[in-house]
Amino acid sequence: MTTIKNPPLALDLFCGCGAVTEGVKRSGFRVVAAIDFDAVACASYRLNHPEVHLVQSDIREVDPAEFKVMFAGEPLELLIVCAPCQPFSSQNRKRTEDVRSLLILQGLRFAKSLSPRAIFFENVPGLAASANAPILLELERGLTALGYSLSAPHRVNAADYGVPQRRYRCVMIATKDRDLPDIPPPVTPTGNRIHVRDAIGDLPALTCGEAAAGDQLHRARSHSALSLARMLHIPKDGGSRFSLPEELELRCHKGHSGHPDVYGRMSWGDVAPTLTTGCTDITRGRFMHPRDDRAITLREAARLQTFGDDYRFAGNFSDVARQIGNAVPVLLVENLASALLPGKP
Repeated sequence: MTTIKNPPLALDLFCGCGAVTEGVKRSGFRVVAAIDFDAVACASYRLNHPEVHLVQSDIREVDPAEFKVMFAGEPLELLIVCAPCQPFSSQNRKRTEDVRSLLILQGLRFAKSLSPRAIFFENVPGLAASANAPILLELERGLTALGYSLSAPHRVNAADYGVPQRRYRCVMIATKDRDLPDIPPPVTPTGNRIHVRDAIGDLPALTCGEAAAGDQLHRARSHSALSLARMLHIPKDGGSRFSLPEELELRCHKGHSGHPDVYGRMSWGDVAPTLTTGCTDITRGRFMHPRDDRAITLREAARLQTFGDDYRFAGNFSDVARQIGNAVPVLLVENLASALLPGKP
């Protein structure tokens, strides 16, 4: 974590449970204010960032000018725009009709009113798809009119930046009155990855339905007898559903090789797959523990997203899984945001 005597100020739009704020703070910024609409995510945010002024509201109804008094005459160095990624996801079959795709343009209102020196945009790689060219063109034209330069979309893998997870993201940077910075080089390139064992190997082994003492997030969910029978046939450390005997195959999987990660185990010596909101459900991806016959726990999922064990989450089991799955990995943000500090070339 970087410590700066007079840390530059940042504002976090679409802050969710606070993963981006956490990463930006670790890199050396002071997050003054944040905005999000989700009540449960905001409750988690308050638990971890009580010093930040959090506005729980639809961003379209928020007046950017209300934040000026909080800066106390200091310039806003960084505006963070991590708009909802679902409209740009390849999994969203209705993305061309998803009105949330326009939320990224809310950054223009805040840039016009608050004039940050740098703006950090983060989303899924689908943001740069040809179907979204009109939105990106409108964003670029709006920023240019305000005196900003906008970088081309950069595709980054979180595994290159200290995250034990294969997670591709799209990053863009806009700057005003300073040169566009380069994207920092990988800190954990291929051959130097942080693996699943590094992240969760020290946690207590659990059986189905068992909970670890003193850690409410390290609790194994219960599985049906049929699911347990299937897991017993999945080889440890990276096995897949293709090892299931015919009588245990899912009916929808018989005769085809699609959805290969369903009922799959993570590998100790590799990064985890991309975590989703279903990251504790073995029917929704390769989310089975490498050794134990169970899905990964919320604690294991949080570590694979590089949350510290002291990070707290509000809500029930499903709420927490959703927040963890939707989060931007903390270490990815920390390692990228360092390039946006004042004085960086």
